[in-house]
Amino acid sequence: MPLDPLLKAFLGQLAAQPQPKLWESEPPQARDLFAALMQAVGPKDVPIGKITSLSIPGPGGDIPARLYSPIAAGSEPQPALIFFHGGGFVIGSVDTHDGLCRMLANLSGCRVISVEYRLAPEHKFPAAVDDAFAATSWVETNAAQLGVDANRLAVGGDSAGGTLAAVVSQMARDKGAPRLAFQLLLFPITDIAADTNSRRAFASGCFLEAKDIDWFFGYYLGPDADRADPKASPLLAENFAGLPPAYIMVAEFDPLHDEGVAYAEKLRAAGVTVTLDDHAAMVHDFICLQAVLPQAAEALGSAAAALKVALTAA
Repeated sequence: MPLDPLLKAFLGQLAAQPQPKLWESEPPQARDLFAALMQAVGPKDVPIGKITSLSIPGPGGDIPARLYSPIAAGSEPQPALIFFHGGGFVIGSVDTHDGLCRMLANLSGCRVISVEYRLAPEHKFPAAVDDAFAATSWVETNAAQLGVDANRLAVGGDSAGGTLAAVVSQMARDKGAPRLAFQLLLFPITDIAADTNSRRAFASGCFLEAKDIDWFFGYYLGPDADRADPKASPLLAENFAGLPPAYIMVAEFDPLHDEGVAYAEKLRAAGVTVTLDDHAAMVHDFICLQAVLPQAAEALGSAAAALKVALTAA
């Protein structure tokens, strides 16, 4: 199927902009560019029941986080999604994903805790992983005061955040805690050094480009890190049994498409329940393009519905 015409027009407009490409920028500039893009294309004026700022003790100092309570949330403990934003471990923030987290909370009926994990290059791998796991463990321990049901916890995120959610799920299984009921993996990076058909076919012109991927990982890992470490590349783990049920969203024109599908296959082969939601004619992380694509809201709604069903049944 060809690239969606609305997406094609949007990508043409982006290409015509005078600002430098992501991979031509320094991280502070790239963060500003991404924040401006998300402000322009992300969801606008999404009502929410309540937002609470949190400070979570972490291995490198306190981790800021934001708790979203859905509209009409009752006083009873609610299921919760611990969410990690995308941005290649270098850009993105709780603020850039504020609208998406509001939508996820309202559509799923879950509380959403969005985590401001440390970014590279100031904090290289595995700082983001360490923060993500610490935040997830803290939410379980402090569930009662957060209005959260500790028996109905999920982790999730988009792009790099999806990677963190997959890694945290593996770590939690190996350590025996926290107990996770579900993982919501939206366009995850599962093998940093992957050489797949989709990485080659969509290396340029499809929103996320090969040079962007190299730029992100150069800052995140540096020259000495092991790209085959499962904490960086969860597809390369030895064992996939005993992991939480998963919902994995991929897109046809995403260079990360094939490794997302491969992760779903690894989970299924190990007996894990998986829903693979493969979107034709779409690009990486298109759910962020709420002001551009009607399909963005539909897809996020599907993910939220899967989360709701999974945590209601947990």
